Amino acid sequence: MSDLNSWLPIALLTLIAGMAMPVGAAIAAIERIRPYWLETEIRHSVIAFGGGALLSSVALVLVPEGVRNLEPLMIALCFVGGGLVFMLLDILLAAKATSSSQLVAMLSDFIPEALALGATFAVSQSAGLLLALIITLQNLPEGFNACIELTKSTHYRASQIVGAFALMALLGPISGLTGYFVLSNHPQIVSAIMLFSAGGILYIIFEDIAPQSRLEKQWAPAMGAVAGFLLGILGEVAVS
Repeated sequence: MSDLNSWLPIALLTLIAGMAMPVGAAIAAIERIRPYWLETEIRHSVIAFGGGALLSSVALVLVPEGVRNLEPLMIALCFVGGGLVFMLLDILLAAKATSSSQLVAMLSDFIPEALALGATFAVSQSAGLLLALIITLQNLPEGFNACIELTKSTHYRASQIVGAFALMALLGPISGLTGYFVLSNHPQIVSAIMLFSAGGILYIIFEDIAPQSRLEKQWAPAMGAVAGFLLGILGEVAVS
């Protein structure tokens, strides 16, 4: 029973955090706001909010935790390597005329953070609980944005995307339990994964997400990025 009590909360927390992705996608699927200019501004604001949340995860979670256990050379290799790999993936997607930057960013953010959650839970349950809350709040706008992007750039219906995101949510428990049972004793590996993801996410933010969020003569989307980053700051203060 003690073993069950140790890993069951991790599985539940990471599953809840992952289910925020299909919930956000479902909200995007029923979004019908009029007039059209207001719908457009809100959509761009949510895109910017997701970008701010991703940037906060890089600045406040992935990089600080990643540099803690690695030497400078490995830090540079992992971080730049993540940017280069995501650049190549972006080139491949562009060649296939498929825009999936929000989806890639969402998964590259969710999986390493779920790994970190599992590893953190082995040390501090309260810190793990708060990290799960941060991941959940980040995944909502990311699921929203990814659904809009995929419905525009692919032939998939919104209902199919929501279902696919629900299946992707299972990656949360898998990653969290892997972090708890396998990687909690290997902090260097966790750090390398987090830095690799941070480099990739940073590339995606400035290559795809930030340009999508901009509207001429509209200022609310930029404040959405500020609000998204504030979410990460408050979560980091709570964890600290």
